[in-house]
Amino acid sequence: MATSMSNKAVNRGKNKQASSASRILTVPVAIAGCLATILPNTAIAASYSNDYSVCAGRLLSVGVTAEAASQACAAALRPRDLAACVVKIDKQTQIAATDALSTCGNARRPEELATCVVGVSLSTKEEANPAVLDYCGRSLLPVRFGQCVVGLRSQIDFPATQALDTCISADDSVIGASSSSTPPTIIPTGSTPSLETTPFPTQPIVPTQPIVPTQPVIPTQPIVPTQPGTTN
Repeated sequence: MATSMSNKAVNRGKNKQASSASRILTVPVAIAGCLATILPNTAIAASYSNDYSVCAGRLLSVGVTAEAASQACAAALRPRDLAACVVKIDKQTQIAATDALSTCGNARRPEELATCVVGVSLSTKEEANPAVLDYCGRSLLPVRFGQCVVGLRSQIDFPATQALDTCISADDSVIGASSSSTPPTIIPTGSTPSLETTPFPTQPIVPTQPIVPTQPVIPTQPIVPTQPGTTN
């Protein structure tokens, strides 16, 4: 009876030790699991809450709907530039943000587009307000186009639409000229251009067999002259 009681006591001690060891091992594992769950989420939140968040917030502030803002920011290559374009046009011209959103979204350089729209709108005194957005959006060089319209109207008194048409035509001509592949060759006056001919390929020269040196000539024994008056 005493032996069985002692065995039970020993078994209870072993069970307590095993339970304590399992608890010690379980706590670090649980902590590691929590960290693995939290850290990736934190990294994702930190990396994706910048440009797109700024873009959506700025578009919402100027009256763009949530659906339109989400689609435009998600599709933009540079969300911050897109939002800056829309806000600048909305604040400095009579063009609404909802009308500027599509044009800014399609522009290769949204900030240059906004500069063009604002500059031309101020120059034309909003006479061609809807057309300015369209013309600046069509131009591949919006800043140059805007400078053209503003510069011509500052010296020449003609309608705003005529200035827009004149500058957009010149814009297309400049782009076409700059994309030509080979520039013209200018020959100085009084010089004669040299005509270069293409030589015909000659037959390859086949090397001759190497000359084998002959055996050296061994000189013969010199002839000793006999003494005069002597006979053999």
